[in-house]
Amino acid sequence: MEPILKIDKIEKYYGSRSSLTKALDNVSLEIENQEFVAIMGASGSGKTTLLNCISTIDKVTSGHIIMNGKDITKLKGNELNKFRRDELGFIFQDFNLLDTLTCYENIALALTIQNVKFKEIDNRVKEIAKKLGILEILKKYPYQISGGQKQRVASARAVITNPKLVLADEPTGALDSKSARQLLQVFEVLNQQLKTTILLITHDAFSASYANRVVFIKDGKVFHEIYKGSDTRKEFFDKIIDVVTLLGGDVSDAL
Repeated sequence: MEPILKIDKIEKYYGSRSSLTKALDNVSLEIENQEFVAIMGASGSGKTTLLNCISTIDKVTSGHIIMNGKDITKLKGNELNKFRRDELGFIFQDFNLLDTLTCYENIALALTIQNVKFKEIDNRVKEIAKKLGILEILKKYPYQISGGQKQRVASARAVITNPKLVLADEPTGALDSKSARQLLQVFEVLNQQLKTTILLITHDAFSASYANRVVFIKDGKVFHEIYKGSDTRKEFFDKIIDVVTLLGGDVSDAL
């Protein structure tokens, strides 16, 4: 079976000829359908640049990114907009919810844009809200709920269109430890029950330990990767810390 995402020898440069910065250096990576993969690396390692290239926010300097059999580095205009709308889901650190809309309306917005009929929208919003434990807050506005609840609403919004891939950029960064743990458990539900493919960008070993595979980026290159396999989450966490130490990072930065 073809991987859902294939990154083939991509490079990304920033700056002018007189002052070039190589943010990504010959990166190749494959992600299988229904996988939950975490990308880890220190600040400046290239992990956010990689996410931006996959999400088509940034263009690669060279190489190819194949998503669901389609080379997304060649998409332009309406094709690019359609790809972002239909095949990607996004979960951001700062939630990016619209304060003038209720939680229900925030989740439903993507389906409304796709001209889905109201009855189907209603059924799908309530179904995902039930699975993520936010049914009781659907009528509330974002300013009326906690950070953890906001991130659950954002997660529901990200998967309501059944995207091929959900990109999560430091999603626990603005949450306290309890809310972060609850959100990561939501990710497990999305991945295991809803069969959502998730790519998580994080510097946090605790968050990464919820994934099935962790890929480590250093100086714009893939440095190492480890699989959870039959390990417990605690055993996997310890292995992640071992690699972070090997990378030369401060373990306290990864906790």
